[in-house]
Formats: sequence, structure tokens, C-alpha cells
Amino acid sequence: MAATTFHASVRDKGQLTLPAGVREALGVSPGDELEFAINDAGVVEVHGLRKIRTDQAWFWTERWQAGEREASEDIAAGRTTRHEDVDEMFAHLGKEN
Repeated sequence: MAATTFHASVRDKGQLTLPAGVREALGVSPGDELEFAINDAGVVEVHGLRKIRTDQAWFWTERWQAGEREASEDIAAGRTTRHEDVDEMFAHLGKEN
């Protein structure tokens, strides 16, 4: 598979504008940061970084995101249960334990 290539010109003070395709590939938007990693061969890896409020960081942990993916798969597959009220829901949950 051939790599997609983009070009940008470096301006004074080392500034450049990231082409739209690069921003999309990195998943970044205005206000996000970039991380650069340079290996011994001089190859540069660029990763997009997003600022997350500390009181919301729990949502972005790998464990929580795995649960979100599992829940989405269950919903898409129709593996859900509907309850008429909270008491019925808790009674159902108690049966599973």
C-alpha cells in the first residue's frame, strides 16, 4: 500500500500549516498539541495529543474505553434488556449475581 504524501512549507520561526489530510490523520483540531518522537535513524513520528480535563480523564482510560466498545457492540447486536422501572432493573441485575 502506497503512503499518502503531503507537503508544507516551513515559515519564519519554524511555523507551518498542517495540510487538512494530516490534521485528519492525526485526529487534531485547533487547540490540540502534537508530540514528536525521533528515532536513531532520524525518522520522526508525529502523534496528536488532546487536552482532557482532569475530572474527565477517567473516561479516556483504556479500561473504560474497552467497556464503551463492548457496550456499543452489545447495543448494535441487540443484546439489551428494557425495564419498566428502576426496581425491575435492580431486580434483574440481582438475578445475574
